[in-house]
Amino acid sequence: MKLASLRGPGRDGSLVVVRSDGLAYAPAGAAIPTMQAALDGWERAEPALRRLADEIERGAAPVSPLALEELTAPLPRAYEWIDGSAYIHHIVLVRKARGAAPPETLTTDPLVYQGGSGVLLGPTDDIVLRDPSWGLDFEAEVCVVLGDTPQGTTRDEAHRHIRLFLLANDVTLRNLVPAELAKGFGFFNSKPATAFSPFAITPDELGDVFRDGRVHLRLRSTYNGALIGDPEAGPEMHFSFFDLIAHIAKTRSFTAGTLLGSGTVSNQDPARGVSCLAEKRMIEVIEHGAAVTPFMKPGDTIMIEMLDRAGKSLFGRIAQRVVAG
Repeated sequence: MKLASLRGPGRDGSLVVVRSDGLAYAPAGAAIPTMQAALDGWERAEPALRRLADEIERGAAPVSPLALEELTAPLPRAYEWIDGSAYIHHIVLVRKARGAAPPETLTTDPLVYQGGSGVLLGPTDDIVLRDPSWGLDFEAEVCVVLGDTPQGTTRDEAHRHIRLFLLANDVTLRNLVPAELAKGFGFFNSKPATAFSPFAITPDELGDVFRDGRVHLRLRSTYNGALIGDPEAGPEMHFSFFDLIAHIAKTRSFTAGTLLGSGTVSNQDPARGVSCLAEKRMIEVIEHGAAVTPFMKPGDTIMIEMLDRAGKSLFGRIAQRVVAG
């Protein structure tokens, strides 16, 4: 089942069920007006949404053509946006890029930060850059949407609380990071609004490519019209989504509608490219002594997409342009 949110009439958009080809939709209806309403009452809402999805596929429900520009993020605002860093190769490279050593707990304790969740970007929303010296970068990620998740949830219990999957562009202002982290209080100004894919999908849409808490497909990033990376999202995800959920639930509970990201998808094989410019720049430093790839500037574009084994876009495409602020 594919779900999305049309813009308006309120801040939380209007929930729609999307046909499997991603080209048409039907409104979820007054009883389930928004994505958050569906997540709050998932036990009741899911069967109703699945019935509508089945009717759409059979041609038994009226549909409207879908334009990505009409969509906001599946959750236009969320109670929480928590991002992990589950790919060890990415951690090592970006730490090296800013002259910092990896943490001693690199392989035993997940890194997470809490980003802003009151304003989340839709898949075609512009990335507004007020100052190019801030070092704008994209970060391609896989995410889950959680249902109510109690404190103390274990790794073995974590699968019960995953409601949906989606993709993210976790935008980062790289040149603001070092001074901000040096204060010892974490990211803030260096993490502007995150963008999300057009569609959020239920776990069954992934089939057997979701196993051991990981999505075993490639995540494609196309920068200024050229493929810059298509790493495998599964094998090198050191901490699975089950691990991440158990980690964040160690000391507190989470409400339905919490977003949890994988961190930047990254592979050691250089043939798989990169999911952010910081990695590309660090590889240039290692190989040539200096970074030559600039950070993003107004006019640049980034597209992020994941295809299934048949070549079909699972989540739709994040397609953003950088504009001057």
